[in-house]
Amino acid sequence: MLFHLLYPLNEQFAVFNVVRYITFRAAAAVVTALVLTLVLGPGFIRWLRRLSIGQNIRAEGPERHQQKAGTPTMGGVLILFSMIVPTLLWARLDNIYVWLALAVTAAFGAIGFSDDFLKVRRGRNQGLTAKVKFLLLALVAAAGGMILIYLPNDYNFSPTIAFPFFKTAVFNVGLLYIPFVALVLTGSSNAVNLTDGLDGLAIGATMIAAATYAIFTYIAGNSVVAGYLQVPYVRSVGEVAIFCAALVGASLGFLWFNAHPAEVFMGDVGSLAIGGAIGVVAVLSKQEMVLVLVGGLFVIEALSVIVQVASFKLTGKRVLRMAPLHHHFELEGWEESKIIVRFWILSILFSLLSLSTLKLR
Repeated sequence: MLFHLLYPLNEQFAVFNVVRYITFRAAAAVVTALVLTLVLGPGFIRWLRRLSIGQNIRAEGPERHQQKAGTPTMGGVLILFSMIVPTLLWARLDNIYVWLALAVTAAFGAIGFSDDFLKVRRGRNQGLTAKVKFLLLALVAAAGGMILIYLPNDYNFSPTIAFPFFKTAVFNVGLLYIPFVALVLTGSSNAVNLTDGLDGLAIGATMIAAATYAIFTYIAGNSVVAGYLQVPYVRSVGEVAIFCAALVGASLGFLWFNAHPAEVFMGDVGSLAIGGAIGVVAVLSKQEMVLVLVGGLFVIEALSVIVQVASFKLTGKRVLRMAPLHHHFELEGWEESKIIVRFWILSILFSLLSLSTLKLR
């Protein structure tokens, strides 16, 4: 919005020429999202408390988590608001990629909101069934993939999959790109959801992943840089860097309230939405396979659950004391804050590794 209002003024006032730069507007989006979250956060948390929207803790989890029962949840609504508003303010509103990223994130958030609402209304940690939740997420993701497949040729978005470390490994999969997008988005969303088990863990890792994809989307939208680094060029997708920047700012602001001991939890409305956001920017920037590295922590957490369930069903034995992985370390005696910080460090390392793929091709 502000781009369309301010940039035309550069003919009279040269200072407004700065608005044309994605880097400037991305920085502005970070600050706007951060300020919005910090200003609205206290009142929003008080409102959740008045409505008695508290977290229900599963009985089979670590015992010390029981003291967190009743902590306000559905804080993801604050994250969504604080990332959507700056994106609308600072991104170009004639960019279809920005609208697609916002639509997918909002739709995933709506599914998470439904799940959280049912949990609160029922007074127990059971909302939508896993099958229903997965089906809804997959349908939204598939719809997004279908839109990308049938974009006009002007957008030069092709249904290709590129592999890191191999500059010539680019495959056109045609209509199979639709289920591939569904897999990427639902996998990313559920992985973040599984990681959201300790105060600040998921939102901190999200902030790191979003900052990394801000770089990837900016590069993908710049023909010169993309050509030099030999990564797929997607015309106009650079604007999505502003969406990523807004997520960084909203995550940083939410961490202020979600840091241990948390004043508010994001709930599924937050974890499913931000997981979907990370997944959709991976698709838009044509860096879907790199998501395994960018979201390495999320992948490890999801794999820990898969391995635990598979092992128990096949052998009757558990590999970990409890899944996801962060609960295993809790039961090993690690302090919650130590687990969180060490997992953040892992996220940073995965981020650096993913950025190294830009040159190792």
